[in-house]
Amino acid sequence: MSATIQDISSERNTGGAHGETANSMQLVSFRLAQEEYGIEITRVQEIILMGEITRVPQTPDFIKGLINLRNTVIPIVDLRRRFGLPEEKASDETRIMVMNVAGKTIGIIVDAVSEVLRIAKDQIAPPPPTVAGLGRDYLTGLVKLDKRLLILLDMDKILTSSESVIVDSL
Repeated sequence: MSATIQDISSERNTGGAHGETANSMQLVSFRLAQEEYGIEITRVQEIILMGEITRVPQTPDFIKGLINLRNTVIPIVDLRRRFGLPEEKASDETRIMVMNVAGKTIGIIVDAVSEVLRIAKDQIAPPPPTVAGLGRDYLTGLVKLDKRLLILLDMDKILTSSESVIVDSL
């Protein structure tokens, strides 16, 4: 199933068909390399097509640059580079997810947006201690779905404090 911008906007704004409850939450799932990730739908402002990104000199390699989105300049983070994954050329499915991260609007580049999911909070398992012990504070849990595993991200922790300062200065 492919999520469209309208699907995500209407799900987020209306709370979906049944509304979000204390025992469930809605996620936007997306692909990066061969893995599937999820973030809370309330964090996503919109999903846009890849466009022209202006590179900013002397920034970390995972900061792809800046875009002008309706007269607002937004820094763009390449999530592949942030996670140390090999860079790949943008495809027709590559998207920028515009979201609020630690009080600032940024865009993150993902390989593809998959779908909007409603999950029960008891479906979320904590990340294994071996992963959590590697300083991966941005991993909040794992969701087991049929034959696949969804990795939940805490977008407020995706950047270190020093990296956040760099993004804030752009």
